[in-house]
Amino acid sequence: MNVALFRRSIPASLCCRSIPASLCRRPIPAAPCRPRLAIPSSRAMSFNMFDLLPDLEKLKTRRSRSLKDAVDKGNVNQGFVSAFEHLTRPLNSKGSPSAPGPDPSYKPPRSTTTSDSSLITDLRLRCTELDKDGNVTVRAGEFQKSDLCAQHGLLPRDLRKIDSKFVNQMPAILVRSQAILVNLLHIRALIEADRIVLFDSIAAPATHSQTILVYELQERLRSVSPAAAQPFEFRALEAVLISVVGSLQSDEEVLVSLVQNLLAFLEESVDRSKLRELLQYSKRLSRFEQKVLNIRDAIDEVLEQDDDLAAMYLTQKRNGNPRAADDHEDVELMLETYLKQVEEIVNHVENVSSHVRTTEDVVNIILDSQRNSLLLLEIRLTILTVGLSTGTFLSGLFGMNLVNSLENHPDAFFVVSAIAFTAIFALTFAGLRAMRNVLRKIN
Repeated sequence: MNVALFRRSIPASLCCRSIPASLCRRPIPAAPCRPRLAIPSSRAMSFNMFDLLPDLEKLKTRRSRSLKDAVDKGNVNQGFVSAFEHLTRPLNSKGSPSAPGPDPSYKPPRSTTTSDSSLITDLRLRCTELDKDGNVTVRAGEFQKSDLCAQHGLLPRDLRKIDSKFVNQMPAILVRSQAILVNLLHIRALIEADRIVLFDSIAAPATHSQTILVYELQERLRSVSPAAAQPFEFRALEAVLISVVGSLQSDEEVLVSLVQNLLAFLEESVDRSKLRELLQYSKRLSRFEQKVLNIRDAIDEVLEQDDDLAAMYLTQKRNGNPRAADDHEDVELMLETYLKQVEEIVNHVENVSSHVRTTEDVVNIILDSQRNSLLLLEIRLTILTVGLSTGTFLSGLFGMNLVNSLENHPDAFFVVSAIAFTAIFALTFAGLRAMRNVLRKIN
């Protein structure tokens, strides 16, 4: 506890009775002190701060009143008082400071954080609804998931398949008692006997592909043709499949064109930058192939279930005339038609993928050949170095400062030089001939 805080306001008599003289700023004279009873020296020298609590309570109460008067006069800001309220709070009856507790009348402000907004977004879906005549009855409307389940007779787990927030979902066509759920590429739709609902993410704007899909649905549902004799759910489902197949074909044309141009360039020359582009296109082609395969599997899975095919006649079921389990020829023919188109796209993409793999193999062979050429050059240089080192060894022997009988010989230099060059040529020729024999055996 800060003794300097009490020294300014505690009476001198209180100081001399309870506080040792060593704690005061100035020595306390003994004359003004009143006589007191003799007590043991150990108790006299003890310092008990709890004896000061009543006086401290009076001091704090007086200061609180002074501070309140200053606030009333406008000399002190109210925020200053709130921030240091625990310093001027009176002590409780037990002699211990009362802890500042929460104000029961305080109500925290409503949070507007990102987590709360994301939670609200997760509970809602944005959708566009078209009736059986192709008219847009609801455009980009936001609905609660619970209301959608109650309105269309769905379960909460069914909405997960058509929720655009989940982007890594497998394509699927689910048949329910009152609706058909479609999740193919960018299309997430709910088809009923008299309307179709297109779902989109609540936080994303309407995409170009979905806008085109709405126009295609309007044109197809309003068209007067022999196909109009089909039930509404089949016309809506066929419009969705047409949009899916068209999107796949357009993506295929762009990707295949880029890959083929790159393969044609690599057939003429191998460039490092083009090889990097080939790697990127190969990855994109693999992802696209997997996407098309998933769509083919989704359509094929529906075709294998006779009960689901018969349950897709929603109009007759609504009129009280459900189809038998083996009576589904119309919808089966329609799905098989678009399944064949998707399989054609799969075959074309697989052919292009095989060409890419073949080109990669050829490029690897070319690179291996160039690498082998560099290795052969390195081996030749190594053989030449070995030959030169032999001549260097001989010259080093005669270059030592040792006395021999050849210093004064007139032909010694020429003889030693001839021996050195002969050794160099002999070793070099032998090494190259051995390398040629090895290459002949390999080839």
